[in-house]
Order: sequence, then C-alpha cells, then structure tokens
Amino acid sequence: MSRTSPHTHPEGGQVSRRGLLKAAGGLTAALALGAGATAATADAAPAAFTHPGMLHNAGDINRAKVRVAAGDDPWLSGWNGLTANSRSQSTWAPRATATVIRGGTGENYSLLYNDIAAAYQNALRWKVGGTEANAKCAANILNAWSRTLTTVTGNADRFLAAGIYGWQFANACELMRDYPAFDLAAAQDMMVRVFYPLNNQFLTGHNDACVTNYWANWDLCNMASVLAIGILTDNAAKYDQAVTYFKSGAGNGSIQHAVPFLYSNVEGYDLGQWQESGRDQGHTVMGMGQMGALCEMAWNQGDDLYSYDGRRFMKAAQYVAKYNLNMNVPFTTYTWGTGQNCAQQSQTVPGAASRGQARPVWAMLHYHYGRRLLLDDKYISQMCMSVAPEGGGGDYGTTSGGFDQLGFGTLMYAK
Repeated sequence: MSRTSPHTHPEGGQVSRRGLLKAAGGLTAALALGAGATAATADAAPAAFTHPGMLHNAGDINRAKVRVAAGDDPWLSGWNGLTANSRSQSTWAPRATATVIRGGTGENYSLLYNDIAAAYQNALRWKVGGTEANAKCAANILNAWSRTLTTVTGNADRFLAAGIYGWQFANACELMRDYPAFDLAAAQDMMVRVFYPLNNQFLTGHNDACVTNYWANWDLCNMASVLAIGILTDNAAKYDQAVTYFKSGAGNGSIQHAVPFLYSNVEGYDLGQWQESGRDQGHTVMGMGQMGALCEMAWNQGDDLYSYDGRRFMKAAQYVAKYNLNMNVPFTTYTWGTGQNCAQQSQTVPGAASRGQARPVWAMLHYHYGRRLLLDDKYISQMCMSVAPEGGGGDYGTTSGGFDQLGFGTLMYAK
C-alpha cells in the first residue's frame, strides 16, 4: 500500500473534455489561418455557456420526463418522493427578507434555505411534469428573493450561507431561466451583488485566518457558488476563477488539499483520504455533495473535473463510502494550522461521529463514475443503492444539514 503527499503530480495528465474539443478546433483554425494562429486554451471557460448547464442539462431533464411518464423505476420512485415533499407544492409562499443572518444573534437563514428548496423542487416538477402551477410558484419565490435580498451576514458562518445558498439559488434560477415570468436579470444582479463578493472574499482572504483553518466544505461551497454565478451570468472570468481554484487554490477545497493522501490497491481499489475524514462523517459526506455539485456543473459546461488528477475525487468518494458502509479504511495522521497564528492540530483516526448518515449525494457520483464512465465504483455504488431513492430539502431533518444538498439525484441522474 502506497501513499502520496498532497503535492503529487496528476496521474496520466488528463485533458479536459473541452480541451479535446478545443485542441481539434484550434488545429483546424491554425491550418486555416496559417502558422501564426494560436489554439484556444484547454482550461478556459466555454466560448458560449450551455443552458441549462448546472446540475442538470437538457438531456437529464428529458430522460427524467420520459422515464417518469413511462412509469419506469427508479425514476418514478424518485418522482413520487419529489411530489410528496411539502416544499414541492405550488402553494408554497416565499418569505423573502432583505437581510439573511447565519451565525450569531438573530439567525433567520432557515427562511432562505427552505425557500430555495421549494423553488428548486417546484422547478423540477415543472421541467419533468410540465405543470404550470409549479413554474409559477418557483418563479414567484426566486423573484421575491432576487428583488428583496440585499445582505447575507452573521459571524464566520455567513460565508457558509453565501456559498451553499449561492450555488443552490443559482441552480433553481438556471432551471427557470427560460420561463417568461421569471426575472432572470434581477436574479443575475442579486447574485453578483450579494453572493459573489462574499464568495470571493472568503476564497481570497479566508476570514483573515490561517489558510488551513477552515474545513474543505467552506472553500467548496464558495467555489461552487462562484462557478454557478459564472454560468448563470455567462461570465467566463468567474467560471475560470472557480475551476482554477479547484485545481490549484491555496485552501482546503482545492483537490490536492481536499484529498491529501492517496492509497493504492486497497483490497483492489484506489482510495483517497478526505480532508474532513478525521472530523466526523456528516461533514465528510457533505463534502462529497459540495465537490460533486462543482464537478457536475463543470461537466455540463464541458470540463471534466471529476477525472482531474488521476480521478482523485473518485478515490476520495470510494474512501468515504467504504468507511460509511462500516468497513475499515487506512488513515494517515492529518495535521493542519488553525486560527490566525496557524497553531497545529492533528487527527490520528477517522471521525466516527455520524458514521453511516444518509445524505442525498451518492446518485450524482455513482451515475457518473459507474454509468457514464463505466468504472468499477464498488463502494460508491453500494452507498448509492443503500439510500435510494434520494429525497431533498426537508427529507433529512429540518436543520441546515438537511438542506446542504438539493437532492433528488435518483430522479435526475439514474441511467
């Protein structure tokens, strides 16, 4: 069994999906324009963004629509879970407020995460089921918040709110962007004005703390928000900022910091220790959802972060799934700097708290690695099937942890 440090080089030097396309296109252009022509950079944002192109593309939506109409499982079971959820009803009324507070005095952020779940779930019902009432409800929720919200604040947790609810709100907007009653311009403006500054502030300054002080999820949700805002607003610079941070960012959300240790051929499988694995499993599984969302959104814009650095994320997901299936995994002592003076702390064993906790993160990963790519994702697959069909907001408790993912992966990703 071998281990590698956080600074190993990419295995196999993967080229992005867009890189292959751009390489071909760039070569054609060079031949047409002469020797002085330059091919497009493989890692750049798309020349034109794909819409819908965040967690779901047009093919995902059409597949769910066709399969549900035909009464096929597991899509139908996922759909039935969606329609039974109280936040998926067209009667849901928004509770938009100008100031959202997470952390400290006057917390009210549950208003936002409940309304985002309702907007997303109503949008799915419209896209898959074609029901106008659900479209009107989703548009009404998104418009209310877009025209009302001016501030996300609180203690350091405000950065979690800006990250998680930033990418989630953008995803609901992306599903609704072609609906006439949805005010896309207002949503785009609010996302850039309210969410992006906090996302950017955290990724560049980490709340004035040691860069390793904050767990991987803090970076990841803010990276996902920046990426989603880039897609929603067709802004290449923001999109590129998130992709670049994923590959080489200073904080714990970048891929080699999020997966600091690799293990080769453990009972036949390559595994990767997750940055939060020594903390607890609730936050560790949350990380699978946050990085998964980032990778899926990039995939739908033509960038394969799922396979970046020798499929480093897959190795981590296999590791996390295996441990949460109550199997043993290797663990290397993890040491990091905390606070403003980078005082060192260490973890020597996996954190057993919340082990086996169900969160709707596994369908996205299994149906990518196991079905799109036809790879042997044994542990991811077992976790996926053990929690299927996946629900969404409100199905995993009423506190914020139950809303860290948008869910309904069985409905939208099964292949």
